[in-house]
Amino acid sequence: MIDLYYWTTPNGHKITIFLEEAGLQYTIIPVNIGAGDQFKPEFLKISPNNRIPALVDHEPADGGAPISVFESGAILLYLAEKTGKLIPQDLRDASGGLRQRTQVLEWLFWQMGGLGPMAGQNHHFSAYAPEKIEYAINRYVNETGRLYGVLNKQLADREFVAGDYSIADIAAYPWIVPYERQSQNLEDFPHLKRWFEAIKARPATIRAYEKAEALQTQALDPDKSRDLLFNQSAKTIQP
Repeated sequence: MIDLYYWTTPNGHKITIFLEEAGLQYTIIPVNIGAGDQFKPEFLKISPNNRIPALVDHEPADGGAPISVFESGAILLYLAEKTGKLIPQDLRDASGGLRQRTQVLEWLFWQMGGLGPMAGQNHHFSAYAPEKIEYAINRYVNETGRLYGVLNKQLADREFVAGDYSIADIAAYPWIVPYERQSQNLEDFPHLKRWFEAIKARPATIRAYEKAEALQTQALDPDKSRDLLFNQSAKTIQP
């Protein structure tokens, strides 16, 4: 069983999408970042950078004690290696396993180092900064657009980012979902748009976002009876 410490952000969505794709059993433990839950000592034990998502795997592959993992890219890689899903596994595969795996990791790190941070700054300066700084807004809107263009070019001759559907796609997709908020038009990126619509229609993606919507509804209405899926009971974690 996996405990997922989660909130409804692009980085959080990455992990629920993977878990739904892989068919793993997991419990969502909400970490309401609007209420400051990310600073609670029990959460910092497993996520010292006070950021969601984080997880605790109570059944690690080595059969040992529970293991905690933080940072969304590290979590995706951990889960892919644990399950053997959504990443090429055989580095000796004569059909190109090494090359395919390398591409998946390239684009995973591209998202972690580029698309996510730049789109995040786009969100901040466009929507949340107390002062509207035109230079900052233009800088991050333009850089987000450049990165959309990079992804669009990569998708021009392939269905998914690194060939087969993988953690590289799962990492990038949630950061494209708020494209309007990022002042982007998917019509300007036809290959990206085709890819985006394909992932949006996947049953696992639909289920992941339904769970996010349910959690948001519960957060807005704390008196509403909680879905049994969500377990907020306290847990003692050994990092």
